[in-house]
Amino acid sequence: MESSEEEEYESQGEEEDWEEEEEEGLSMHHRSAELQDLEEQLSRIEVHIPEVVYDFDWSSVDTSNLPESYRTNSAKEQLLLQVADNFHRQYAHLCPDREPLFLHPVNECGIEKFVSTTVRPTLLPYSELYNWDGAARFVSDYLNMEPLPSPIAPPSYMYSPTTILRYQRGNCFDFSVLLCSLLIGAGYDAYCVNGYATREMCLMDETREVCPLLKKSEEVVVEAVKEKPKKYAIKPLRDLRSKFEMRLEAKAQAIVQAADQKKQKEEDERIAEAEKPKPDSLYGLRVHGWVLVLSGKREVPESFFIDPFTGKSYCTTDDHFLGIESVWNHRNYWVNMQDCWNACKDLLFDLGDPVRWEFMLLGADKPILSLPEVEEEEEMGDDEIEDLLKEEEPKGFDMPASWVDQIHISPKEFETRCPQGKKVIQYKYARLEQWAPYLNSSGLVSRLTIFEDLDCTRVLKVKEWFKNREDLLETRELNKKTQVTTEHFGPGHLQGLKAHIYKTLVPETERTMDFYSETRVDGLQKRVETPQDMTEYFEGRSDFLIYRHTDFGKRAKKVGPTPFSGGDTNARPILKITERFRRNPNKPADEDVAERIFSVVEDKILLTYHCKENYITPSKREFNKRTEVDSKGNKIIMTQEMCLSYQAGSTEKEKKLFHLYEMMMQLIEDEKLSKHLVWESEMEVLDILRIREEEEAASKLTVSIYDTERNEKSKEQREAMERLQQEERQRQVEQDLDYLAPFLVQMGGVEKMTKWVALRLKEDCLSDFKQRLVDKANLIQARFEKETQELQKKQQWYQQNQLNMTLEDEDAYLNYCSDAMFRIRILELRLSRHKERAPQKYMALEEKLCKDPRLCDYLKFHF
Repeated sequence: MESSEEEEYESQGEEEDWEEEEEEGLSMHHRSAELQDLEEQLSRIEVHIPEVVYDFDWSSVDTSNLPESYRTNSAKEQLLLQVADNFHRQYAHLCPDREPLFLHPVNECGIEKFVSTTVRPTLLPYSELYNWDGAARFVSDYLNMEPLPSPIAPPSYMYSPTTILRYQRGNCFDFSVLLCSLLIGAGYDAYCVNGYATREMCLMDETREVCPLLKKSEEVVVEAVKEKPKKYAIKPLRDLRSKFEMRLEAKAQAIVQAADQKKQKEEDERIAEAEKPKPDSLYGLRVHGWVLVLSGKREVPESFFIDPFTGKSYCTTDDHFLGIESVWNHRNYWVNMQDCWNACKDLLFDLGDPVRWEFMLLGADKPILSLPEVEEEEEMGDDEIEDLLKEEEPKGFDMPASWVDQIHISPKEFETRCPQGKKVIQYKYARLEQWAPYLNSSGLVSRLTIFEDLDCTRVLKVKEWFKNREDLLETRELNKKTQVTTEHFGPGHLQGLKAHIYKTLVPETERTMDFYSETRVDGLQKRVETPQDMTEYFEGRSDFLIYRHTDFGKRAKKVGPTPFSGGDTNARPILKITERFRRNPNKPADEDVAERIFSVVEDKILLTYHCKENYITPSKREFNKRTEVDSKGNKIIMTQEMCLSYQAGSTEKEKKLFHLYEMMMQLIEDEKLSKHLVWESEMEVLDILRIREEEEAASKLTVSIYDTERNEKSKEQREAMERLQQEERQRQVEQDLDYLAPFLVQMGGVEKMTKWVALRLKEDCLSDFKQRLVDKANLIQARFEKETQELQKKQQWYQQNQLNMTLEDEDAYLNYCSDAMFRIRILELRLSRHKERAPQKYMALEEKLCKDPRLCDYLKFHF
């Protein structure tokens, strides 16, 4: 019974195992069927790769003047190509699912070059290119972007950085190689990267990026330090408002605020949905090249990426970068062996780790990580380990030198930057235009246009930057909604103008002018003008004036001087002038005027003094300038009613009428002076507006004295100096050729010259020169006669042996005759030319000897 029960139990267990296996088989079959269906569905998807049409034909590149290294490969480069092919075969065998490596594309001459040898480390003599941001900005501005021939594969060609700079265009790999060359030359640990990026990054689409000029810097919020309550501080007043009403009001405000937040959130979601880019069918497949800068060198704290198209930096975990195939510099080539399923966020950039990065050459500048086993080190001695390392140490192959010629950028090219001097970048709600200096006659170098809508049709604001202007204008900003223009000037303007905010240049309209107060005698800092008033702010004045406000009235219709215009028929009538002063420490507070008001309409002068210490009310005085008469008709000069005073906390007696009268007379003079200063301010405003109109119409540019190409005066001066130096050199050569020196030596160095000695020197010099001319003519004549005799002998020999000569002998005879006749003709010409020029040379030497200062005193009869 027990055995039967055991057999039944075993049979039941076998049935259960068989059922489980059958279920697993069915599930595996079901999964394989699903995978096949998924593969079939994916195979039906057709990816349409757009065809790229280039504006420039690279086949027309002139390669005739390129160095020999561009057209051929050295023995070391050929060996490197073989090593690269071997490395690629092993890589393709071990990683058949990976894309082919980008190793040796062809250059502009059709020659295969390894990518590492295309990098040419260069340090250019420009301070801006010494830092990575300046170099990246220069490369992005200097070159025009071209898309890759195929968006899902690296290009089959890669031209040299010198050719790219010459034609100012290239793809992402051309940008990267040039930027990497400049960064390595500047001392950075930079690498070119072959990987994958988003569509916007590959096509340099910045229409969804905020313009860098519009990004606001994050303000650091400083928490206010709470003051400790004083022991005897006055308690605040009790709040008598209803708490119930305050709660109801708070609830109502919370409801309104929640509704506003909900509405704003919906609006933001709608805008975000409208701005959301269309889905990319090639997402994750688009090939892109950029630059990797590792930390360490040049005090770089953290590794980062640089997009060469825009010159912007990104962290290595940015979402724009979707994967990396390989990196390289001028010394080695590394293949990424890490998984990029999470883009570049999990990648480690320790190029010395052979597990994560497979290098091609052993002679790498990155040390290889090694993890020796502790047990083996304990068993083996130090000598044995050294012998083993020596035996196993492989011989490395170092990278050949770059085949690219030295990178050179002239100062003019560096200044021009953009191709043809202009570049346009479209951002989100903004468009940035850039020009080279001196390209625009107005000095415009940059313009930022801000729009209201995403389609960039409604202009909101326009901001312009200027350089090298004679009027020192730096920026101009125009608000299209308010039509307000804001201009900023550099130091050195004729009137010390710093900023000008206005709607129109018509006088007596709303405007604000800021000045460089340190350059003005009156210390004017700011002037605000409207049709009704004008306010001026001062600083650093000896009279302690800091503020002046003038109220104007409407002009009278009748032509003639108004009672408040100060005698000017065209000036606006002044109604009131308010002046404020800062504290003068040399005066008592109750005698130091803080505010002075000239009420011209009411004929009153109001004075307010500074507060004395421990007082909360200032002293005041009010003067009434209206003249009155008494009952007898006599004019009253000064009475107590004409000056109302309030003395804060003073027990001293009030001032006498005589002192008040003198004070009033002085104030009347100050009022006249203030009116005149206001009139001068109005004239200055008119003068500034007139000058601004002339400057905008002329828009002259200044040229530095060191700019030899554009500075015409400097150029003319330099040419004149070179011409004078050339003439001086010729004069020095003529002076060095002293004809009398050999004859003076023969005479033993005559100290005192007599008439007979002077005549003898002259005759000896002329006879010697005449003899040399004759000898030269005789030499030419002798050569002529010799050539003639040889020709005659040859002719006689030809007549005697004419019948027995072969064709080769006749050809040799004809060649000799033609050469001989040519030499004879040349000698005839030289002889005739010598005979023509000899008398002229003789007369010129005779005239020069007569003018020689050593002989002219004794040869006056020759003149």
